[in-house]
Amino acid sequence: MAKKKTPTAVFKVQGPGGQATPAPPIGPACGQYGVNPGQFVQQFNERTKDMNGMPVAAVVSVYADRTFDFIIKSPPAAALLKRAAKIDKGSGVPNREKVGTVTRADLEEIAKTKMKDMNCHGDVDAACKTIAGTARNMGLEVVG
Repeated sequence: MAKKKTPTAVFKVQGPGGQATPAPPIGPACGQYGVNPGQFVQQFNERTKDMNGMPVAAVVSVYADRTFDFIIKSPPAAALLKRAAKIDKGSGVPNREKVGTVTRADLEEIAKTKMKDMNCHGDVDAACKTIAGTARNMGLEVVG
């Protein structure tokens, strides 16, 4: 029976899905823990090639023999909301200046995408409320 390895270090890194490079911030973060940045970036890009530059987080576990594995997380809610509202950035003063709108259907789609990384315990309605709060804090108006 194979002995389960315990990680010597665990760190998070975020990069563009399918387009990451060993340049900062990924390269230095990997190098700090003894992970080969080129090897990590190659595997990261292979697993996230369908995300087309959307920011994606990864939780990397490093082992004593300098091997590693990582878990891909879903893109940040703000990035998904910007894509749904077709805007470049959120509002500087979200309580006064609205920069776009998202529908209830958009919120449900984003909530389903992020469900495995949220602590809503499978409740889509609770996840929608969380995503709606993020939308309001970005200066987006929730309609429908």
